[in-house]
Amino acid sequence: MEVSNEVNEQKKYIKKVKEINTNKSPKYNILTMGCQLNENDSEKLCGMIEEMGYVKTDKMDEVDLAVINTCCVRENAEDRLFGKLGDLKKAKQTRGTIIAIGGCMMQEEHITKKIKQSYPYVDLIFGTHTLHKFPEDLSKVLEEKNKLIDILDIDGKVYEGLPIKRDSSVKASVTIMNGCNNFCSYCIVPYVRGRERSRSPKDIIQEVKEIAKQGYKEVTLLGQNVNSYLRVEREKNIPFEEYEGINSFATLLKAINKIDGIERIRFVSPHPKDFTDDVIEAIAECDKVCKLVHLPLQSGSTNVLEAMNRKYTKEQYLNLVEKMKAKIPNLTLSTDIIVGFPGETEEDFEDTLDVVRKVNFEQVYMFIYSRRVGTPGDKMENQIPEEIKHKRFDRLKALFEEQTKKNNQKYVGTTQKVLVEGKSKNNGDMLTGRTDSNKVVVFEGPEELINKVVDLDIISEHMWYLKGQFERKG
Repeated sequence: MEVSNEVNEQKKYIKKVKEINTNKSPKYNILTMGCQLNENDSEKLCGMIEEMGYVKTDKMDEVDLAVINTCCVRENAEDRLFGKLGDLKKAKQTRGTIIAIGGCMMQEEHITKKIKQSYPYVDLIFGTHTLHKFPEDLSKVLEEKNKLIDILDIDGKVYEGLPIKRDSSVKASVTIMNGCNNFCSYCIVPYVRGRERSRSPKDIIQEVKEIAKQGYKEVTLLGQNVNSYLRVEREKNIPFEEYEGINSFATLLKAINKIDGIERIRFVSPHPKDFTDDVIEAIAECDKVCKLVHLPLQSGSTNVLEAMNRKYTKEQYLNLVEKMKAKIPNLTLSTDIIVGFPGETEEDFEDTLDVVRKVNFEQVYMFIYSRRVGTPGDKMENQIPEEIKHKRFDRLKALFEEQTKKNNQKYVGTTQKVLVEGKSKNNGDMLTGRTDSNKVVVFEGPEELINKVVDLDIISEHMWYLKGQFERKG
């Protein structure tokens, strides 16, 4: 992987901050909000911060550097941010803690204005396009004792070679593209992450090969719209270096499927309109690609989907599901659903419930519509009252839980391949892992099973997890 000149430049600042921290062993803490892309960004921030001599801690009274990586998809993220900043004020007063805020929310002008006005003790604000400059920005804050705001309103570049400190030793995420061109009317992402920009095939393959060497068994490919990987480059004749025959998302899946050491491949988030036949065929053919596919619905109503600018109808979505089920053996599906989008009638909501009944999703991530400043949805007049939104949400939740109970029954009495991730957080005497279909399984077994894919007999179901049994062979 070729390290960019900009990243090489940042290594000078990493060294400079490390020298400042000599013999100090300063502590840092990072709070990550939002999606897996944000989590991946935080892993890069941790990589840079630890190379600068900081040690991670969860004890906030010991923190010398507090970093918040924000999300702006839902309104409660703002409440969480401002609540956290209130908590950090004491650390600032008693310890002189440096407070840095980055991520998507910092690309929103009204948020940065509020921080400057109401939280003047924040030291550093950086955006999604300047994450790679964190060492330089921190160095300036430390040396000049000034507040600093480093935000770009233009689309950022893809920077290769940033240090990374991954949270897991079993599963790793790899970003394959940044930004989005879809402009769904409820979504702020294209405005804060910019337009679609794909990483080079060679850099992605080299990163996956490297994590395979490090012992990672599962890789999740990340992007706002992963199945449009390299589409913009092809359509606009933007030059890119083809590597190992990779010129599309389908060919990328096939290339990663060949990498020794990687046993599972997942991806999020795709868009239904970009589920072309070659992608469906690649999922079916590649034995390492998990057969749980995330297929965001958002609404089951064609009228609401049009208002959302989703570019498919209820019928097209259901037809796509049928095509995928016919071509991909053992397919299971997960989805995202927004309840209470402006103009959603009772009939529209019934259409959503109808799709949920017909598809029988393995997992549903459901959200109450949240107005986001700067999106077309925020300006729509026919906003749904909060009371109605919550009642509809509860009905959707009840339907999904009813289906989950039935779906879980099909696992009992079967043998499932489970990637063992570690000890259960709720019971240290048990191990935990996930099936191909992303079901959590807890079981008793020796610790040497961690990081391995093992066969488990499923003996019972408990709504949000399955109970497994391990039988040592021989």
